[in-house]
Amino acid sequence: MDQPKNPTLIDALIPVISLILMLFMSVKLFGSDSSSGPNQIVLTLGAAIAAIVAIRKGHAWDDILKAIIDGISTSMGAVLILLSVGGLIGTWLLAGTVPALIYYGLEILSPQWFYVAACIISAIAALSTGSSWTVAGTLGVALIGVALGLGLSPAIAAGAIISGAYFGDKMSPLSDTTNLAPAVAGTDLFTHIRHMAWTTGPSFAIALILFTVLGLGVEVQTGGEALESLRVTLDESFNITPLALIPLVVVFFMAYKKVPPLPTILFGALFGGFMAMVLQSESLLVFADSPELTPALAMTKGVWLALANGYAASTGTPEVDDLLSRGGMSSMLVTIWLILSAMAFGAVLEHSGMLLRLIQAALAAAKSTGSLIMTVVLSCIGINIVAADQYIAIVLPGKMYRAEFQRRGLKPKNLSRVIEDSGTLTSPLVPWNTCGAYMAATLGVATLAYLPFVFFNLVNPIVSIIYGFTGFTIEKMEAEPEPAVA
Repeated sequence: MDQPKNPTLIDALIPVISLILMLFMSVKLFGSDSSSGPNQIVLTLGAAIAAIVAIRKGHAWDDILKAIIDGISTSMGAVLILLSVGGLIGTWLLAGTVPALIYYGLEILSPQWFYVAACIISAIAALSTGSSWTVAGTLGVALIGVALGLGLSPAIAAGAIISGAYFGDKMSPLSDTTNLAPAVAGTDLFTHIRHMAWTTGPSFAIALILFTVLGLGVEVQTGGEALESLRVTLDESFNITPLALIPLVVVFFMAYKKVPPLPTILFGALFGGFMAMVLQSESLLVFADSPELTPALAMTKGVWLALANGYAASTGTPEVDDLLSRGGMSSMLVTIWLILSAMAFGAVLEHSGMLLRLIQAALAAAKSTGSLIMTVVLSCIGINIVAADQYIAIVLPGKMYRAEFQRRGLKPKNLSRVIEDSGTLTSPLVPWNTCGAYMAATLGVATLAYLPFVFFNLVNPIVSIIYGFTGFTIEKMEAEPEPAVA
């Protein structure tokens, strides 16, 4: 059987340009609803176009199908975590954990300082756990609730939460991506973290300044009476007690002890259900609405419903009901559909060599150190868009550019820093990327809505490029001494 032919640059561009055009039409026709089905269709059609190009180049359909299945399988961990987070949100609402966090947050956080405080709180939590996803799925949900209670923008709040979460994730030695980047680039973990501080520190400082400016300039819509009414409604509808925060403490302790995210979040969801039985038995029985059952069975049914379909609040106040009615594994199904479609598209491009061809074309134009680093940044962003996975956006450029950095005498830590500055940080900015889809589904804010406000993630790649062109902190390998002449 003949070997498949290598794709040309035009071959590689056909599915990518087709995808961009169809996504543009999707947003134009459906607006903010485009991620609820239309974008999934676009990605599926994009995968079909890529498959047609691959078949024309001699790839067998069975091999393409296997690549799609393998590609989707790499996202199964994210899918299971998404389902677990949906269950966790449902049971933590039922247990009073999220309402308690909102209640205490309304008492402690002032509107003017909320955005910068949310960013710092998320950063500390992610730094200690190494997981931006865990922070967004726990503290992030509550902080969005506080923002809504204070009459603040949920999009800016989500930007602050994601900025802080990704700063902590990026700088934590417990983070999987922070360990992966130096491994593929050929350096060690703590050398990588120290070198990242040069770009990450100024970028985070800029983000904090911008969130401070936005906060100080905000005109709060919600008055004191409205805030007090919200607190009273929460207090009347739930048993607001510090004990309700125990599930949060347990989840962060497990993450700190390096228990993997899936069992940590799934246990947190189940533990939230248990705490609902202990602390919120009356409201749990009302939620279950099964007077024919014994109290124990009725409460079990209520927890089961919260895990599956989320919590539906019935406080009598529509605004509070809207705030607290969400969660459940079923709420994540549209997001999972988006991830599966995106992974199928990326898998065909990678299997057929089209993704590699695009990177090779980019490398041909990189003559100086600055242009090389900018090429790596753009490659990572491009892979986050077309392959829809931050791990691929770290591993593939790490492998592709490692030899080029070595050939040009640049230390491996330069490469590891660049792929984290761009591969890790731009992943939540793409709606169909696993990270972008996760953040949107978890925080309840569309990716394109929060994108302009994720200041840290937007600034950091730019700082990395500036350092590349100026040579600031770009370290070169020491030349080997010439052998002595006898």
